[in-house]
Amino acid sequence: MIRRTSLTALMSAVALVAGLGASTAAYAQQTTLRVFSGGANQRPDLMRKLFDQYQAKNPNVKIEMETGGATSELQRQYLSTVLNAKDPAIDIYMIDIVNPAQYYGAGWLEPLDAYVGKPADALKSYLPAYATANVADGKVAAMPAFADAMFMYYRKDLLDKHGIKEPKTWDELSAAAQKIQKAEGNPNLQGLSIQGAPIEGAVCTFLLPYWSQGKDFNDANGKMTLDKGAATKGLQQWLTMVDAGVIKKNVAEVKTPDTVNEFMAGQVVFAINWGFAWDRFQGEATSQVKGKVGVMPLPAMAGGKSATCIGGWQWAVSAFSKSKPAAANLVKYLASPESSKFLAVEGSLLPTYANVYTDADVVKAVPWFKDAAAVVSAGRSRPLSKDYGQVSDVIRTTTSAVLARTKTPAEGVGEIESRLARVMR
Repeated sequence: MIRRTSLTALMSAVALVAGLGASTAAYAQQTTLRVFSGGANQRPDLMRKLFDQYQAKNPNVKIEMETGGATSELQRQYLSTVLNAKDPAIDIYMIDIVNPAQYYGAGWLEPLDAYVGKPADALKSYLPAYATANVADGKVAAMPAFADAMFMYYRKDLLDKHGIKEPKTWDELSAAAQKIQKAEGNPNLQGLSIQGAPIEGAVCTFLLPYWSQGKDFNDANGKMTLDKGAATKGLQQWLTMVDAGVIKKNVAEVKTPDTVNEFMAGQVVFAINWGFAWDRFQGEATSQVKGKVGVMPLPAMAGGKSATCIGGWQWAVSAFSKSKPAAANLVKYLASPESSKFLAVEGSLLPTYANVYTDADVVKAVPWFKDAAAVVSAGRSRPLSKDYGQVSDVIRTTTSAVLARTKTPAEGVGEIESRLARVMR
């Protein structure tokens, strides 16, 4: 009996050690990935849910999330510091649509062809603008996370109340805004809110009236093709609206969150902002405009055609990651149609796949998406350049200076031309 007990104990001990060994081996095989997921506007709360879903399907992968940077510029500054130092701490990071070529040129990201295939195959299912933006030197530089575009939000209730149709030109919008402002008699009611602070949004503030005159800022090779007369006219359009009381005088200080918060508080008739703002207007407990918001294409300059600025975010694998295959697998999941649908339904984040816009669950959750696809598909990209940081800095700071009236529109356009002629050649 004693011998049997001893034998049983011995076998149990062996089994325990074997179990511990297997458990230790499994733990040793676990891969930890650290992901930089941007700031609040990139909805890290939803990204965390996607990470959790992936971990449930892949228990050998642990995903740590890092967030930060309220604007694209702040995020770019942070990533530049980390990646310049060749720090392997971050495996995957989220970047703006204008950044893949820049980061590829700097050697900061890992081309994904070996993991996802050649660009023609890997990106064929996405909206064209995102397929183009994520290719650098013929390689897949990053994969789309979610789309974005600038939309014209407006107070549908106020336009209906005063019998005003959606304006097609900036002059029509100015007249409509002034009529509503006068009739409402509210001194705090802005006619139009745009971003004039020296942030990334100001690049679009410069380009919107310029593009809507049928002009291109650059050719297919990235060479600048600036029409100085059209650019000057576009900037003057904004100043004319400031003088008419449609745009507030301190527009050169207005940032993206300012427009969102002021429109949400019921203080703005028309507002230009990104797609994420819709969820804020309709979902925030403090929103004063729930059920009162319309979305329309941006107006054009007289005789021109509506044009909007596309945005959106991409997933890139760090060139310095020590777990590139695992990181690439996660990126494929994050860039999948399933993830795109999840972000659309749960957070009103615009899909990068055309067919997701018409998905029954998506249309039910976000009805206006059925009309958004055409706007996003026809949107235009800010200049795609390996030196985009310089391009952005020149355009946004100069545009802000013109709106602050420290430079005239002609002086500002001349400065943009002279400073970018060497960068975009």
